[in-house]
Amino acid sequence: MRIIEFAGLGPAPLAAMILSDMGADVVRIDRRGKGRSKPTDITSRGRRSVELDLKTQADVATAHKLINAADVLIEGFRPGVMERMGLGPNAPGIRNRKLVYARMTGWGQEGPLSRAAGHDINYIAVTGALGSIGPADGVPVPPLNLVGDYGGGALYLVSGILAARVEALQTGLGQVVDCAMVDGVINMMTLFHSLAAEGQWDERLRGGNFLDGGAHFYRTYECADGRYISVGALEPQFYSLLREKAGLDGSEFADQNDSAKWLSQSAKAEKIFRRKSRAEWCAILEGTDACFAPVLTMTEAEEYPHIVARKSFVEVAGVRQSAPAPRFSRTPSSIQSPPPSTVLKADDILETWLETVA
Repeated sequence: MRIIEFAGLGPAPLAAMILSDMGADVVRIDRRGKGRSKPTDITSRGRRSVELDLKTQADVATAHKLINAADVLIEGFRPGVMERMGLGPNAPGIRNRKLVYARMTGWGQEGPLSRAAGHDINYIAVTGALGSIGPADGVPVPPLNLVGDYGGGALYLVSGILAARVEALQTGLGQVVDCAMVDGVINMMTLFHSLAAEGQWDERLRGGNFLDGGAHFYRTYECADGRYISVGALEPQFYSLLREKAGLDGSEFADQNDSAKWLSQSAKAEKIFRRKSRAEWCAILEGTDACFAPVLTMTEAEEYPHIVARKSFVEVAGVRQSAPAPRFSRTPSSIQSPPPSTVLKADDILETWLETVA
């Protein structure tokens, strides 16, 4: 699969990286002087770079040639930007009927806010996701930019591209994929809409529901050494084991799902978990069905035995980074190259793609 990626930030580069790891041939169109990436620019791995000045007719024509030779186009500009450059899906110079034209934005291609600036925090704010995350007695907490940019953005972009590509292989016709982070995040919130409809989720009680830290059996705890652990013993048999192994043996812990008791149960559990260090709790609970895991830093995660055993981190050009995911039994993914350190000519790209371009 041949992909033209217009250089940008956030979810689009990660989507292109994921597709490159899966074997796609990704060529990024950069601004003049911007095509070289540092080895530490990890989301730029696995693609080649071409520099064009898209304010000139000659380079726009070159971009048309590349697009007409590609299977997929990825762009992450505000609506209307590609059209103004003569590169929109209906531009006369683009005659590629099988092209999957993938558009990544926060607000979507239409709607009152479609042309407004924004970032991950804004997109997850209006979907109800941000307002559902954080302590009951504090402000909503941004979950890094994992939910909007990467969960509702990059991963939905990848799935949309792959689905549209499968359809194009069947029909010979491409289409526009309008991937908006607000849409993706709302789709990701489906479980919570379902729970609310069933009366099992109260949106007025941030930090008071069973998956947002309100339940004593599904939250994090501070240990004696100031480090943290997580427990997620939702099922009765797992909760029973957690009680047994952690010493939550008082009668006050007998009623697992009585939300009226969660606050007092949490307060008592906090005292119990502060009696031992994180390492001591790992020795007691790790690997059991108590649904336990230590809360690690990014550096600690690289050294965690399970992650080491799965080789989830690799080193490329001296930079530690994630291995490709997911994993395939017959056609394993691989990192094709470090981020591009050199810039190629468009004609060289077209020649390697072995396609006649009008």
